[in-house]
Amino acid sequence: MNINIVLVEPQIPQNTGNISRTCAVTGAKLHLVRPLGFKISDKHLKRAGLDYWDKLDIFYYDDIEEFFEKNSGGQFFFFTTKGGIVHSRVSYPDNAYLIFGREDKGLPEELLKAHIESCVRIPMRSELRSLNLSNSAAIAVYEVLRQWDYPDLQKKANRHGKI
Repeated sequence: MNINIVLVEPQIPQNTGNISRTCAVTGAKLHLVRPLGFKISDKHLKRAGLDYWDKLDIFYYDDIEEFFEKNSGGQFFFFTTKGGIVHSRVSYPDNAYLIFGREDKGLPEELLKAHIESCVRIPMRSELRSLNLSNSAAIAVYEVLRQWDYPDLQKKANRHGKI
């Protein structure tokens, strides 16, 4: 089963590094839509995900149009504080694309309006703006994996989990 995390114009290298690590340990594919607010060689990005960078399936796109053009067979879920559906009430299919926007602006309004039926939200207190991007991506991917009963993931303690 395939799961995809899509970052549209991410700005903070540490967030993308953390998300790349989440992708590596879960087998999710990472899609980065330019422009990026950093260079892929950024030391903060590499530090957050360095020891897993070579374990990633990572794809780059020049813009959101190119992303949709190259991934037309997938089902898209747009994570936004403006979403009307709670993320855990969605049944995620194989080849789901979990799409996240910039840390400072989120996803573009016109994109959300065009896909309103696929806009989902992670519940949080109303007086606060939003969760951190890397936390949101981790919550989302693990909800999908929970629904799928964690395929191909080790569910028992490994050598680091010995007591």
